[in-house]
Amino acid sequence: MNQLTFLGTGDAMGVPRVYCDCAVCTEARLTGINQRKRSSVLIHSDGATEPFMIDCGPDWRSQMEDQGLRMVHTLLVTHAHFDHIGGLPEWADACRWLGVKGSLYAPREVITTIQGQFPWLSRHMNFLETDDDIQLGGWNVHSWKVCHGKNGYSYAYRLEREGYSWAYCSDAIDLKEAEKKPLHGLDLLVLGTSFVHELAEFSTRSVYDMREAQELLGELKPGCTYFTHMSHDVDVQQNYDLDPGITLATTGMKVPLGSV
Repeated sequence: MNQLTFLGTGDAMGVPRVYCDCAVCTEARLTGINQRKRSSVLIHSDGATEPFMIDCGPDWRSQMEDQGLRMVHTLLVTHAHFDHIGGLPEWADACRWLGVKGSLYAPREVITTIQGQFPWLSRHMNFLETDDDIQLGGWNVHSWKVCHGKNGYSYAYRLEREGYSWAYCSDAIDLKEAEKKPLHGLDLLVLGTSFVHELAEFSTRSVYDMREAQELLGELKPGCTYFTHMSHDVDVQQNYDLDPGITLATTGMKVPLGSV
């Protein structure tokens, strides 16, 4: 079955934040319902021998242990911020010990940045560009650049097969019409929303909040939406009166991609 698994749904700092005793961080320590590792997903695909991942943050090792996985050979990367690539040295070490070369897919400029930060990674993985559409695990994959606000840019991915389309857009804000275009006509959208309502000055921000995201969804009209990349502002036990079709993703949540 084509299936999406949320390995992590947290923002750059994760939840709980080590310094914080707010109600959400406290609950995360006590019961783990709000515990959130850095955002990443795992995709199982019909006909593929193994799943692939989107992003490889600093929680990669524990996310693999959570799923009982010893290796994933293929990664898609959205951008070169630490919460999305901090696990690459551990992945490279797994490649080295197992005597295999991983396949890291990303847009050219993201690859260039990663190679500048970790010049030795190419000994353990192949870097493959996604600037032209690619096929991965039976999916047609399209990447495009999106505004990441104060933090520069990220990339989103739209994946299609057998008449089903979904997209992963974890780090974006203030999308212009051209950036929104590939997000139309989706059966499912995974969208980053760090806060319920972020009060920081707009020019200092980098990810949609839930109020803004619902306005965006009013334009895009996906079949369903899962919010991810959530900070300790978000309590998944609360009813935020979100529009129908929106779900707050939680760690380990599995979602079918297409008919069950």
